[in-house]
Amino acid sequence: SGDFISGFVWLNRLYTQSGVTGNPMIFAASFLLAGLALALLLWSLLDLAAPVAFILFLVIGFVFPLLVLRRARNKRVQKFARQLPDALDMIVRSLRAGHPASVAIGLVGREMSDPLGTEFGIVADEITFGLSIEQAVRKLTERVGFEGLNLLSVSLSIQSKTGGNLTEILANLSSVLRERQKLKMKIRALSAEGRVSAWIISFFPVAMFLILQLVAPAYYGKVWGNPLILPVFLTFGLWALLGDFIMYRMVTFDF
Repeated sequence: SGDFISGFVWLNRLYTQSGVTGNPMIFAASFLLAGLALALLLWSLLDLAAPVAFILFLVIGFVFPLLVLRRARNKRVQKFARQLPDALDMIVRSLRAGHPASVAIGLVGREMSDPLGTEFGIVADEITFGLSIEQAVRKLTERVGFEGLNLLSVSLSIQSKTGGNLTEILANLSSVLRERQKLKMKIRALSAEGRVSAWIISFFPVAMFLILQLVAPAYYGKVWGNPLILPVFLTFGLWALLGDFIMYRMVTFDF
């Protein structure tokens, strides 16, 4: 809720869920300085057009760090999703051995590797300091961003209010999460061709433009001085983003 950058809750959440350590302001400043330095270097040494240099600065300084954080978060969530069924099985075995739920969660925090081990260790500490298991798991869901944890949170909430066999609930949830993971991997394999095509179609024009700028800077002649060049570039850029969005929706499945 705004621990890092006041007013940017979504950015704070993205930074937290990515697992990137260090000061977020330094992280952002490093990309801004890198984008500014590269844009000035290409503009001064290679006579790159000022609008193109400015767009390059915006991409590296603002867009690229968001892409880095999103990729880091996705990789972290995927690893967490692979670990969670095994963690639930470990909790079930510990509960059947007679341990309380807090001890079982602490065992997972000690025995499992990152990122799940660290996150469950935090959950165990929060329970020790007075939070209920339901509240601690809800905070875990916000920190990690994995939708499967919503199922765990709802299951614990229902069990705490209506009762029931917690070990059976967690065992069934572990089985459900494993089947969801298998289905997701199967869908990802079937849609791989579409994703690769989207990447190639998206980056080929940009790559060709940069190659022409480096190999033959005068190829476009006096076009850069035309006042219509910036609106045309923006229009084509928006159309390209629209095409990327359509292709992304075509190969993305919610289940």
